[in-house]
Amino acid sequence: MGGCTSKGKNKKNSFLIEVHEGHEKGINCMALSEDGSVIATGSEDRTARLWSAKTEYCECIGILKGHEEYINCIVIEDCYVVTGSADKTMRKWDVSTCECVLICRGHTSVIYRMICTGDFLFTSSYDRTARCWDFENGECLRVFRGHKRGVYPLIFIPADDDDDVVEDLDGGTDILITGSADSTARSWNFETGQCMKVFKGHTGAITCMATDNVGRVLFTGSTDNSVRSWNLIKAEPIKIFEGHTSSVICMQVVNKMMYTGSSDHTGRAWVTEFGDCTRVYKGHKHTVSVVKVRDGLVYTACGDGMARCYDAKSGSQKREFNGSTSSVSALQVVDGRLFTGSFDGCLRVWDATGIKEETTFGKEEHKGKEKENGQTKGGVPDNQVDSNQNNNKIMID
Repeated sequence: MGGCTSKGKNKKNSFLIEVHEGHEKGINCMALSEDGSVIATGSEDRTARLWSAKTEYCECIGILKGHEEYINCIVIEDCYVVTGSADKTMRKWDVSTCECVLICRGHTSVIYRMICTGDFLFTSSYDRTARCWDFENGECLRVFRGHKRGVYPLIFIPADDDDDVVEDLDGGTDILITGSADSTARSWNFETGQCMKVFKGHTGAITCMATDNVGRVLFTGSTDNSVRSWNLIKAEPIKIFEGHTSSVICMQVVNKMMYTGSSDHTGRAWVTEFGDCTRVYKGHKHTVSVVKVRDGLVYTACGDGMARCYDAKSGSQKREFNGSTSSVSALQVVDGRLFTGSFDGCLRVWDATGIKEETTFGKEEHKGKEKENGQTKGGVPDNQVDSNQNNNKIMID
């Protein structure tokens, strides 16, 4: 079981609740179970750990050992955890026993990303391919070949009888979308494994992708400092989102807004329809590697060893979560607590309660001052939700 050190309230770590030092090396990835009760972390130390996320005190409830190289990606599906590793394998683990029940072999290089639909697992790899696996028995069902360099992000869009979008794509079949270091994204027919469309335009590697809520528009972020939107059916460009001055590392699309993080030390909010940047989230001193939007708040993880929280609309920073001694690589928000994983090997638990109330109070105070000055502005309804909650059929890594 991992060690835990509770921190008292002080100036530097005023919101830090617990520190867990179980991993011997850096944490690379983090996953949250559907009911929010379990967090899984994958590490450079070749192990994954399971943590209780809803108990009064977080504790390590399992250690998954077996990989021969570092763990790069992790997902939780039902009562199983699946890990992808630099040892070229994917392992499926029983949460209750922490035993490895399945090993999937086939990739010839590092497994980079992974998504799970319940029936299928999809993986991307530096070996220039993506693969589909049967979740139950681990059989490799499809190999998607065509990219000229490593494959990075993945999106899966299942066919829907009530949705004419996928029917327009290729006769109503399931669609896999891949992004690559070869500067292109590709859409694939799941049934045949054949490439359907190639999205060309970027001049750098595609590092992150998202779609709108119904799977009509594809967004791709790149090391060429830009984001591009595409007609998913025709693979035709729609908009170029320019403003970042270095690589775009991460993104999340929420309703009509897109949120991005970059190695230029900023996060940004964009209107997806028009391509306008409406907010810049400042204060970071290194790469913004994770951006998550929850209830009108933007949480970021950064290479400067901090996580931060911003008001999504105003762009004002609400809190700094300062205490990691190395880059913060992953984060999850669960019931008023923020969980962060760092390259220092620690899982930290932070108090994330009251931020919304603080934000609301700040707005009311600001409105009061505007009224005193004879200025009034109309309010904007706060209807932002997690894009995965908006359309849980679209699976994004």
